[in-house]
Amino acid sequence: MMTMRTRNEYLEQLRSEYLQAKGKGERGRLLDEAEKRTGLERKHLIKKLKPRSNLDKHPSERKKRKVVYDNRVTTALAACWRIFDHPCGQRLEPLLKAETERLRKLGELRCSDDTAEKLGKISFRTIDEKLWHTKEVERQKQKYHRKIHPLLYEKVPVKVFGEQNRAQLGNIQVDLVEHCGSSAAGEFLCSLSTTDIATGWWEGEALMGKGQERTREGLDRARASYPFCWNEIHSDNGKEFINWHLLGYAEKEQLDFSRSRPYKKNDNCLVEQKNWTHVRKFVGYLRYDTPEELEILKDLYRSELRLYKNFFQPVMKLVSKERIKGKIRKKYDTAKTPYLRAMESPEVSAKKKRELQKIYESLNPAELKRTCDKKLNLLHKTYQQKNKSPKVEPNKKQRPATVSSFIRQPTPVSVS
Repeated sequence: MMTMRTRNEYLEQLRSEYLQAKGKGERGRLLDEAEKRTGLERKHLIKKLKPRSNLDKHPSERKKRKVVYDNRVTTALAACWRIFDHPCGQRLEPLLKAETERLRKLGELRCSDDTAEKLGKISFRTIDEKLWHTKEVERQKQKYHRKIHPLLYEKVPVKVFGEQNRAQLGNIQVDLVEHCGSSAAGEFLCSLSTTDIATGWWEGEALMGKGQERTREGLDRARASYPFCWNEIHSDNGKEFINWHLLGYAEKEQLDFSRSRPYKKNDNCLVEQKNWTHVRKFVGYLRYDTPEELEILKDLYRSELRLYKNFFQPVMKLVSKERIKGKIRKKYDTAKTPYLRAMESPEVSAKKKRELQKIYESLNPAELKRTCDKKLNLLHKTYQQKNKSPKVEPNKKQRPATVSSFIRQPTPVSVS
């Protein structure tokens, strides 16, 4: 590619030959060659090769466009941009027209009357153009901004789903499901959801709040319920997991500890699936924040629900994934319950397999389902009594029929 200087030198030499050419054919040949070499349009080349064109003028002699919005306007514009929390040009333009004089009276913006008048006339495209350099400087500052707990996050390595061992038992994905309803204010119940990658075995625990100590205690209780030993904990980037309490616990128990990439739920996809099938479909989206609701949810997770899901709910594992033109075809293995996958694994001891088989033979899936429904009904009734709402018969799965059912209705207040 030619530079502008090289191109102008080439056109100066070509112009003398172009002006002396005889006939349109020879001039057309020269224009074709110049068009190919310079990449300029034909009409523009004809203007350049005229006897009097701007090729004869030095760049410093050429007429410059008058600058309307000078550096004083840019400085005042950057000040207003920071005051209004870095809006884009389209959002900043009406603010400048309405608030410039007010900012000057308050002493927040110091500029001349001429500059203030220009701020009221500037278009949003010019705003974005003038603020380009300022935005780049701010972006560089944010790039090297000190991160929160950098040392702690460096101690916990990042693992994508493809790097996690899906054949070995004991690699556990963990997550926290909030039961806050439509408001995250105050303290409310959370469900600690844990699942094994290889077998799909699931254990849940109800917690009051997202405290670090309570989360660690919940993980300890869930770990004790598994029929095999844990090897690794994989969580998201929430502070309830990435903290010194859990890191010390993992080091003490000789467990590997890894985390997902920020805002990448697919790195923790198996427990995210369990959050829906094992928690949300049963418990719903209402707000639970009382000790009575906590005890009911604890009892549900520690007894019937875990048995029902692990012994009688088959799980399919992805075997292969192939892209054929515009479609992705996935192949899954035969659906098996986590109990059967644990029984087939050589990593589970014979003693533990006998215990699991004894538990399996003593269970009645229909009775387990009825007991789960009874406890969910009790949980819903407790929620109704807490909010003093009218009695409504919930469905079997405790899922409200409308979105408005998720929103906690305010208690009526009498005004004297």
